[in-house]
Amino acid sequence: MEFLNAYTFGFCEKRGFTKGSAWKESLRLMAESTGCNAIILPVCAWQAHTYSTVMDSDHPDVMDAEDVRAVCEHARRLNLKVILKAMVNCRDGYWRAYIRFFDTEVPTEPGWAEWFDAWTAHVCRVARMAEENRAEMFCVGCEMVGTDHREKEWRKLIAEVRKIYHGPVSYNCDKFQENNVRWWDAVDCISSSGYYPLTELRTHFERIQAVAEAAGKPFMFMECGCPSRTGSEQRPNDWNFGGATSVEAQRAWYQAFTDMMGEYPFVRGTGWWDWPATRLYPEFAGQDQNGYCTWGKPANQVLADFAGKIRRREEKESRA
Repeated sequence: MEFLNAYTFGFCEKRGFTKGSAWKESLRLMAESTGCNAIILPVCAWQAHTYSTVMDSDHPDVMDAEDVRAVCEHARRLNLKVILKAMVNCRDGYWRAYIRFFDTEVPTEPGWAEWFDAWTAHVCRVARMAEENRAEMFCVGCEMVGTDHREKEWRKLIAEVRKIYHGPVSYNCDKFQENNVRWWDAVDCISSSGYYPLTELRTHFERIQAVAEAAGKPFMFMECGCPSRTGSEQRPNDWNFGGATSVEAQRAWYQAFTDMMGEYPFVRGTGWWDWPATRLYPEFAGQDQNGYCTWGKPANQVLADFAGKIRRREEKESRA
């Protein structure tokens, strides 16, 4: 599998965001400054809460097929590959990992069958976009820990996706969950969110490598990154955790993470989190930003250096 060094782009952008021009400049800056060779474009539906079975997919808050087409076309002009990713968020602020229903369904309560019907409809809608735009990969979900044990439903969903999209399919499990998904054989690439503490990286790289080798599948981090706050390098998954703004804490995590990937070449891709499409701050303001985006921060140069190493490694492998 060719190494997909991707940055997530346009998370939670609303319908019609591509009618402006700011996003094009943002994408260009990402490509030129980081050296990434791909983007992950998430198409996010919404449901009211974690036990809702109604999903807003065709909604003004959700980018549409025209937006996806515009981003894919511009990405190609910049020589970027595209991974399309189906996601869902909850409007009450709870994380999608907590979506859960009774395992023994109760007719008078919301249940798995209704929810998977709604989720499958959204995923297949995004799969059509992936097929129409020749996406290099399609990801059927992200960090849905409360649903991972519903093996039968996930296998059925992936079978429906394969009727629509004919490229490689992945699923993005959450951190620490790589060992718990029992249907990795149904996808072409295992992926997870690599928000692991800086001091525990080797332990988790080795554990994940064992999972990938046992499944006989390539592996990539569909999400990975760290906010620029003191302490975040030890808890990089938490949007709200950490102290004062610290671009050095972020740089240290990115340096350790990219160094580790050099030691563990079984990892065949990254999904750095995340680069805004229409809300990118000026480069000079980066030192004062405490979020994940690396623009204007030392971690951006770490990514550029990493991209160069990956290119040289891929060239060496192609000559071998």
